[in-house]
Amino acid sequence: MKNLKFKLIVMNFLEFAVWGSYLTCMSRYLALHGMGTHIGVFYSIQGIVSIFMPALMGIVADRWMPAQKVLSLCHCLAGLFMAGAGLYGVTAGDGVLFAPLFALYALSVAFFMPTIALSNSVAFNALVKGGYDTVKDFPPIRVFGTVGFIVMMWVVDLLGFQSTAHQFIVSGSLSLILAAYSLSLPNCDIKKVEGKTDWVDALGLKAFALFKQPKMALFFIFCMFLGVSLQITNGFANPFLASFGANPEWAETFAVKHSNMLISISQVCEAVCILLIPFFLKRFGIKNVILMAMLAWVLRFAFFAMGDPGMPGVLFFVLSCIVYGFAFDFFNISGALYVDQEVDPGMRSSAQGLFMMMTNGVGATVGTLSAQAVVNHFVYSLPEGAGFMQVWDGWKLSWYSFAGYALVVAIAFWMFFPKTPVKKD
Repeated sequence: MKNLKFKLIVMNFLEFAVWGSYLTCMSRYLALHGMGTHIGVFYSIQGIVSIFMPALMGIVADRWMPAQKVLSLCHCLAGLFMAGAGLYGVTAGDGVLFAPLFALYALSVAFFMPTIALSNSVAFNALVKGGYDTVKDFPPIRVFGTVGFIVMMWVVDLLGFQSTAHQFIVSGSLSLILAAYSLSLPNCDIKKVEGKTDWVDALGLKAFALFKQPKMALFFIFCMFLGVSLQITNGFANPFLASFGANPEWAETFAVKHSNMLISISQVCEAVCILLIPFFLKRFGIKNVILMAMLAWVLRFAFFAMGDPGMPGVLFFVLSCIVYGFAFDFFNISGALYVDQEVDPGMRSSAQGLFMMMTNGVGATVGTLSAQAVVNHFVYSLPEGAGFMQVWDGWKLSWYSFAGYALVVAIAFWMFFPKTPVKKD
């Protein structure tokens, strides 16, 4: 049994190490290579493909191919395309063009995004078969995914890859390693349908019937609204911190030179918060836990607006990173557990894909593109030669705008989402 948990720990470590290699620093590379106004496009493609790819791959995993094999196939393709993007970027140097880089990156992301939901399904399946309690035993396993994300953030930073395309090569290599490793994971059963079936059953689209249940429909709608916030700091925190380098007073500060390492405090706190989820779910219930996450997003953005790289201003950045753990995990992990408990095991993978579609798909797409429009308006539209203070004020207005949105969503959730029962031991 210990061997089972260890296998799932390695899977989660590699799954998020792939993402951590580029997610928080890709925007810095893009900004330095003349693509600052396209940052939102790169991050939004993650959301666009998440609208349909996780659900499609989830259907395949539920109906035709064991989930661990679908996971392997997706990582193989994602790794090849991401490594290709990196090799192109390194070869092109300062002459890198948007179209070829984006095309290779988009193809990679199209196959990577389904693997997040698939890895959850593989883990839940293995734990249930092994007689474990998913609410109690999954978070301590999932925390190693966050550890993998942190490790690669530090590796990329210390190797000097924050501003180069080498970050994509690192990510692609890890994806290929996980593709091979996934074949050693416990087998996931395929739900065989006997007798006559309609096209909905044949395609495994029954997960969408969850929208007929008012509680689940409302849950997925709020997943979409909260998903708007998920990728904003991943896309814009690093170039925001890098912008302070224009001020000689702060150009050599840790926050500017090692932005990725500073941002990694977010993932450290995320790791701690994952371990708190079982207690909070059983003590407060899903509604209050998700409400905590929404309020944490308000603070996440507001603290960025209030900080600077000096002392004591940098402490606001640290506080923003601390609350990120609550903001991200109390929604994503708790939400995945909630979906797993509310649906039939036969549609586990497709239901997780639907959750992914609403959060990292529709929500994140709208959020990233909207955030790009806000940043373009307040920051990138400033006239050439604009002073540092003008740029800083533009960033502040951007972060406060994001905080205001998160507050509105939190109030709406508190008012309209029904109370959920608190599970007792």
